[in-house]
Amino acid sequence: MRTWERVHTTRRGRVRLDQVHIPAHEIAQPGYRTIYCNDSPSNLLFKFKGNSIATTKYNLVTFFPKGLYEQFRRVANLYFLMIAILSATPISPVHPITNIVPLTLVLSVSLIKEAFEDRKRYQNDKVINASLIEVLRDSEWVAIPWSKLAVGDLVRVQGLDEDSSSQLLSVNRDGRLDSLKNVFCGLMLTNLGFACKQVRADQYFPADLLFLASTNADGICYIETSNLDGETNLKIRKALERTWDLIDAEKGSDFKGVIECEHPNNSLYTFTGNLIVGKQTLPVSPNQILLRGCSLRNTEWIVGAVIFTGHETKVMMNAMDVPSKRSTLERRLDKLILLLFSILFLLCLTGAIGSGVFLNRKYWYLGLVSDVEQQYNPSNRFVVAILAFFTFVTLYSSIIPISLYVSIEMIKFIQSTQFINNDLNMYHRESNTCASARTSNLNEELGQIEYIFSDKTGTLTRNLMEFFKCSIGGVMYGTGITEIQRAAARRTGAPLGENKSSDDAIHEKGFNFDDRRLMRGGWRSEPNPETCKEFFRCLAICHTVLPEGEESPEKIVYQAASPDEAALVAAAKNFGFFFYRRSPTTIRVRESHVEKLGRIQEVEYEILNVLEFNSTRKRQSVICRYPNGRLVLYCKGADTVIYERMAERGNTVKDISREHLEKFGADGLRTLCLAYRDLDMNLYEAWNEKFIQAKSALRDREKKLDEVAELIEKDLILVGCTAIEDKLQEGVPTCIETLARAGLKIWVLTGDKLETAINIAYACSLISNDMKQFIISSDTKAIREVEDRGDPVETAEVIESWVREQLLASLIQAEDSERTRTGLELALVIDGRCLMHALDPDLRGTLLNLCLRCKAVVCCRVSPLQKAQVTSLIKDGAKKITLSIGDGANDVSMIQAAHVGVGISGQEGMQAVMASDFAIAQFRFLTDLLLVHGRWSYIRIAKVVSYFFYKNLSFTLTQFWFNCYTGFSGQRYYDDWFQSLYNVLFTALPVIVVGIFDKDVSARRSKQYPQLYMAGIKNSFFNWRVLAIWFISAIYQSLIFFYFPVSAGKSAQNSSGRLLGLWDMATVAFTCVVITVNLRLLMACSYLTVWHHVSVVSSIIAWFIFVLLYSGIRTALDRQENLYLVIFILLGTWYFWFSVLLVPIVSLLGDFLYQGLRRWFSPYDYEIIQEHDKYHHTSMPPDSDSNIEMMSMLENQPILSTEEQRRLAMAQLPRERSKHTGFSFDSPGFESFFAMQEGVASPHRSWDIARRASMQPRRKLSEGSSHSSRRSIF
Repeated sequence: MRTWERVHTTRRGRVRLDQVHIPAHEIAQPGYRTIYCNDSPSNLLFKFKGNSIATTKYNLVTFFPKGLYEQFRRVANLYFLMIAILSATPISPVHPITNIVPLTLVLSVSLIKEAFEDRKRYQNDKVINASLIEVLRDSEWVAIPWSKLAVGDLVRVQGLDEDSSSQLLSVNRDGRLDSLKNVFCGLMLTNLGFACKQVRADQYFPADLLFLASTNADGICYIETSNLDGETNLKIRKALERTWDLIDAEKGSDFKGVIECEHPNNSLYTFTGNLIVGKQTLPVSPNQILLRGCSLRNTEWIVGAVIFTGHETKVMMNAMDVPSKRSTLERRLDKLILLLFSILFLLCLTGAIGSGVFLNRKYWYLGLVSDVEQQYNPSNRFVVAILAFFTFVTLYSSIIPISLYVSIEMIKFIQSTQFINNDLNMYHRESNTCASARTSNLNEELGQIEYIFSDKTGTLTRNLMEFFKCSIGGVMYGTGITEIQRAAARRTGAPLGENKSSDDAIHEKGFNFDDRRLMRGGWRSEPNPETCKEFFRCLAICHTVLPEGEESPEKIVYQAASPDEAALVAAAKNFGFFFYRRSPTTIRVRESHVEKLGRIQEVEYEILNVLEFNSTRKRQSVICRYPNGRLVLYCKGADTVIYERMAERGNTVKDISREHLEKFGADGLRTLCLAYRDLDMNLYEAWNEKFIQAKSALRDREKKLDEVAELIEKDLILVGCTAIEDKLQEGVPTCIETLARAGLKIWVLTGDKLETAINIAYACSLISNDMKQFIISSDTKAIREVEDRGDPVETAEVIESWVREQLLASLIQAEDSERTRTGLELALVIDGRCLMHALDPDLRGTLLNLCLRCKAVVCCRVSPLQKAQVTSLIKDGAKKITLSIGDGANDVSMIQAAHVGVGISGQEGMQAVMASDFAIAQFRFLTDLLLVHGRWSYIRIAKVVSYFFYKNLSFTLTQFWFNCYTGFSGQRYYDDWFQSLYNVLFTALPVIVVGIFDKDVSARRSKQYPQLYMAGIKNSFFNWRVLAIWFISAIYQSLIFFYFPVSAGKSAQNSSGRLLGLWDMATVAFTCVVITVNLRLLMACSYLTVWHHVSVVSSIIAWFIFVLLYSGIRTALDRQENLYLVIFILLGTWYFWFSVLLVPIVSLLGDFLYQGLRRWFSPYDYEIIQEHDKYHHTSMPPDSDSNIEMMSMLENQPILSTEEQRRLAMAQLPRERSKHTGFSFDSPGFESFFAMQEGVASPHRSWDIARRASMQPRRKLSEGSSHSSRRSIF
């Protein structure tokens, strides 16, 4: 496969780093594809692919081979296949059917799931391929299925009317977020297939088309690309003027054009090609391309030529899965499986050596005569040991749980679909959007996040842009006060004047401006009215907005590529320059107060060229011709870009505008600079020739267009700058503060200016005045002086030296603060230019060390690639678990680079959601996603995996002890079916119930005490210490399971007076195992429901029902008569009932004592909350009468010292002695927990066991000394 790197840019100015893939069969052809329109015989020579699609993974022939291959890629399944094969050999002590049946069951469940999902894909493919489209055949439009469409055909696509349009929109908006991914990834099926049932199928483009003609004037059409990128705003496409007349079928049948274009690739936003008609070569750009999956809107019909079909369409070539991610706990599970393999190997090796040593002919009763089998021949002990090793492998195979992966997948699936997706606390009513778990593989990873990387615009803010202030000709306009200004005033204590709205203030969508100097024609009285006029015209002309609805200021609706652009056009409208109509070549503006106050005139501007905005250029330009013939280039863009291209003379407001820009940035506003340039006709015509040549280039077209644009976007005259407010989302400061208390470190990665980023960080409580801030910025006097000299090499060297110096100095200060333990929190702010050098290999380690010591990091002016690099810095460099959250296409690389990616379904489409693992509507929902669902999932999965480890190890070790007891003979202790059904029937259901329903504290408590989340960061519930405790418990219980029944069975007798045999004792032991391990799971639960009890009781009853049937029915297929009537004999003995009662009690006694002592002396944090909730059902609200009375009594008291205030606050904390475990709530640990919740510093005291055990009801605050060993969630 041939690939090359290309940077894809969208109209939104977002960068998408991707690899462009070319099909292998295209490589042997020339550097471009040749298509003959309306000439099927000529196109047949090229063997283009058909338009039929197939998104299924399997067919009838490949289902079983490919499906089984996918299943046996799992090491566990391959292991059990090997065990099943070994069990069919003579060395196996177990019947092969007992290993084959469980493996077959597990594989069948997985294959049925695969078949069900693949059948849905097949049905959706069938619907799509059977949809009808009109194709030109012999001067008539004939309806044929999409699957019959061929490259070069001329097709007619019907448009959406208003009724069906609204119906389709409701279908799309009500669909789940996952359907968007299906469409984007080439499935296109769930969403599109459903929509096809609602509206006509031919309203979607059936293939990638070259737009030839439209029923609209000037050959334009409107399309919606929501099925590609989630954007619902309409986009305009314009056909080449040479082909406008092809709307007529007769003229279309005579059309014989040739298309030369790029080969099929997966770049959605670029296209390079030419249309050759006769001797005329016409350049084709993305503006003439209609992609499969898009829908036609507000257009009766269009005619297009098919250029890419089927799997060669751009949307289908994007049919690649999001990079597969595995949770950290799952990777640790792999290590645990390796540990179990090691234990299995050790047990088998011990048994093999013991078998070779023990086997001897002196044991005459073994019958080891001279012609004995090699497996039991004492003369060849090495062969005996080798064969015995494999015997023990099959005997101890149950140590690896066959149902582990199936159980975990089921638990995660239910957690995602039933809990996360249906959580009303994460439902956003305004947008009617629920949370969506797009993968269930990472549920528990949400409970171990330590670093959060967040975008700003649309993630922390609402991305609802409002024109708020501006600067025109060096004069600042706008009297409003932003949220950031208010936060800054609160931070510094500076007074803020009252902001009273004037009568001229207008507040509508996209516009919140108040300044009578500009409103209602007031700008005519300003000292610079001509500059104001140029400013307003730039707003009204320099854009790609589409107007919809009635042509009146009150009812018109602007469809814009970004909220910023819509806000600027809305501002022009309210200033009296009302843009209301667009054609491919003209813009009509209704201008007020230009000639005379109150006079309105309609002006049509001819649009000659549009140099579109992208994140590389960071600017947009429009060349237009006035009715009087004046040629003007209007340009708007980032201040850094515009200032570089200003004319040396004529920019008298350059310095004052820079000050205004800094002021706007400090107020948290998004800024753009506006400039213009008058063009000479000769200059323009010479430049336009180069522009047309660049547009016609088949190679490096984008690069050449950028180079040509540089030739004319210079010598600009600055007219002013705009300031747009993007308010914080609701609940963002509280959410960030809560997450910080939970131990998470939050970084903001934004493209905004440094001052804006800092003030946003203050406003959302990410940075405070109490923090020591390290600010590393390239905006210094020394660097600006070097930049003015124009030497890029010298500039880079100076910036690198500056960054190195600042990083080292900051790191030294951070280390000093850490060494002296001042408790001062640190924050780092760095801009993109400095970050570029800081990420170099030489400085990368220094940057990482500094960042790890900071509580908050803000990176401003960063590119999408830098966002991903910063994420990887912590993920790979520090080995920390990371989460990235964003809402736009520029956040995709960051989202995919992190362990967990969260997309916000906001104003910037669904690109981030499509690439994410989880989708939410608001940033504040992270609190519930992480602190509630993430923490619960982590605790549940950790408990499930640990319990599987314990129950299988205890069961297998019982077999091991028995073989030690029987001379390592390889004799089975349990019946084959007992061993096979142990994991899949008798212990399977309870652990699934625990994985679904268990929780330590309620959701409300999880958010009230966010410090509980730190247990996941520290991995407190799934580490080697926890596993060691389960391991010790398994060893202890396995000894009880074996020796108690065996020892008691030596003298036990049945009702006929006979001694009990092997299978009697084994049945008793297995009964004890089933009862004990199920009861042990209940002991591990933090929250018991009726489902817990039902699952445990039903599992134990299932065992008794099975053994009664298995022992009571005898068939000719039985391998031996071992268990016939055994259980019925045992039920009539006191030995059985005494063992069933005694063995579980003794087995669980050790766990009960350990848990009681640990909960007493070293409780987990959640256990403290459990105790408090159990014995403090009602707590005094902060504004209760008692508290008010106490405060009123204190008003006239003398001023207390700091220590006295602390003691008083400590005395008011709740305290009570637990009647359940003896845990005293007046202990230092309890004081520490709740004191810190109230903001009271707890005293340091020693761990006084005697005082705790004495259960004194009250402890004097003056007693005790420091206790440093007491664990606290703080």
